[in-house]
Amino acid sequence: MSQIAVTDARARLSAIIDDARDEPVYLTRHNRPVAAIVDAAQLEQLLEDAEELADIRAVDAAWDETDRLAETPVPWDEVKRDLGLLP
Repeated sequence: MSQIAVTDARARLSAIIDDARDEPVYLTRHNRPVAAIVDAAQLEQLLEDAEELADIRAVDAAWDETDRLAETPVPWDEVKRDLGLLP
């Protein structure tokens, strides 16, 4: 894990961006991480993965709610028929 103080980063921004291609570079204030510089492609992948994980958690929560309320899920084919999406 690479770290650099924000005040030092100003003078080395180009080199820090180059370093971030391999691993995140954490910017610190008073020796505490406050931000990170990451490769753009890596950030994009992380955001996609986070969205996927949020979807999975939402489905899990919906199933938990169904169990908690002792409800019976409506079959998908029945929903499509009710909406006129199936003959």
